[in-house]
Amino acid sequence: MRKMNKPLAAALIAATVLSMTACAQTGTASVPGANLTTISNVNTNTIQVSSTEGVKVVPDMAQVNFAVLSQAGDPKACQENNSKDTSSVIEFLKNSGIDEKSIQTSSYGLEPMYDWNNTGQQITGYQMRTSITVSDLPIDQVGTMLSSSVEAGINCIDSVNYLSSKYDENYREALKKAVEAAKVKAEAIAAASGVTLDGIAHIEEMNSYPNIRYSTAVKEDAAAGAKSVVVEPGQIGVEAQVTVTFRVK
Repeated sequence: MRKMNKPLAAALIAATVLSMTACAQTGTASVPGANLTTISNVNTNTIQVSSTEGVKVVPDMAQVNFAVLSQAGDPKACQENNSKDTSSVIEFLKNSGIDEKSIQTSSYGLEPMYDWNNTGQQITGYQMRTSITVSDLPIDQVGTMLSSSVEAGINCIDSVNYLSSKYDENYREALKKAVEAAKVKAEAIAAASGVTLDGIAHIEEMNSYPNIRYSTAVKEDAAAGAKSVVVEPGQIGVEAQVTVTFRVK
């Protein structure tokens, strides 16, 4: 058997040890999902956890999305009718005390209407839709505004989004709860692993989408008549998610 000189053997052993160490340091154990828990390699001495917490709030504001839909035999007449009805609705909203900055005509659309038969499609007329968004509306005015807007010319109520003017305050409360919950989880993991927490090494706030997460949407039937509009906003939730890395010893 051919003998290997001592310097070369030592170099090979050192390379093997370094390779094994590098592999060990890249390995983590994780649980998939929103509340992710990662136990890092002992060489880094950290435990990473993610936590999501929320609070319930009674909304005090609303955003209403509705539209004026007009139909006519030719596009010009359709546009004129829609413009007239839309102007009447906007004037009504302003006279109702709604700030002009809270009224937005968000989209327009003019398209032909077709009648399908054995010979193909035939244009029977045109329809135009103008969408209007009213924001920052006090919750106690929503029912009255919806009823009156139908009488003023609104014939499509797309949705009512309930919001809170105290979003920042409630989000901070949810954020605090998320951090506290993360610490409780990390303490349980540390105790089961025979170590103790030694402060926070890193904390990351996950992205929040208040327009999506902090509202509930309902649809109202404009054709049902003014007397049928009843507003029951209930409660809405705000959530916060954090990922915290704790040092352990």
